[in-house]
Amino acid sequence: MTSTVDVAINGVLCTESVHGLVANHAVPGLERFDPATGTYARLIMDGSVIVVQIGSERVTVTADASVINTATERVSAWLDLTTDTSVFEQAWIDDPILGPLVAARPGMRVVKQWDPYEAMITTVLGQQVSLAAGRLFAGRLVAAYGIPGPDGLALFPTAERLAAVDVEELRATVGLTGARSRTIHAVARAWAEGLRLDGDPETVRRRLLALSGIGPWTVDQLSVRVLGDPDAFSAGDLVLRRSLGGVSAAEAERIAERWRPWRAHALLHLWTEAAYR
Repeated sequence: MTSTVDVAINGVLCTESVHGLVANHAVPGLERFDPATGTYARLIMDGSVIVVQIGSERVTVTADASVINTATERVSAWLDLTTDTSVFEQAWIDDPILGPLVAARPGMRVVKQWDPYEAMITTVLGQQVSLAAGRLFAGRLVAAYGIPGPDGLALFPTAERLAAVDVEELRATVGLTGARSRTIHAVARAWAEGLRLDGDPETVRRRLLALSGIGPWTVDQLSVRVLGDPDAFSAGDLVLRRSLGGVSAAEAERIAERWRPWRAHALLHLWTEAAYR
């Protein structure tokens, strides 16, 4: 038996940006999103389907009654629905860069990624390639090693499954470079052996950077969209630097000092503006 529950939204919700972020990052075969209706679907760990209706005034979750409460909490965290965006929107209203952006898109959220392990793998797949290419690689990974379920959807490949795959097979199946395949394998093995993205952020950062093929850009991306740090900032990100006029990473870091302690939200505004130009 399924249940449908409304998820509380703190303030307003900018559906334009949320729909865009969800659509641009949805992995084929893992997730399904219809931007015309704002309907998102995926499997959860018990193998059942969760459906999320993302509207400007309310977000509803439909899932099996046995998991509806957990699913609702996950959706609230995923879409950043508890954040009071008016706090930093008011602080930035006179900012020459962010002022026009928050006026155009009030209620924009830092949409997270659904699962930390899944996020680690897909972020590595997105290293040094376009967003579309990263989604293509992730879709191939899910098709080859995921766990099939109802409605043509699959669960993401488990860490144990990917850790057991030969690196050369992984490279050939997904279409990756040898170095990227080795990083995917290393991340999966580390997760299978107990790595988690929780605890002290600096400790987590050091653990991630110790993995072969994981650099500052990857850790910054995970800090923004997984660790939930509202002040996380990916100064080296190429799209961000272009949106600030082609500045260096050091200059982007300097500019962003005035946006503390909400730099993650500033980053999402700049990414979104770049996507809609």
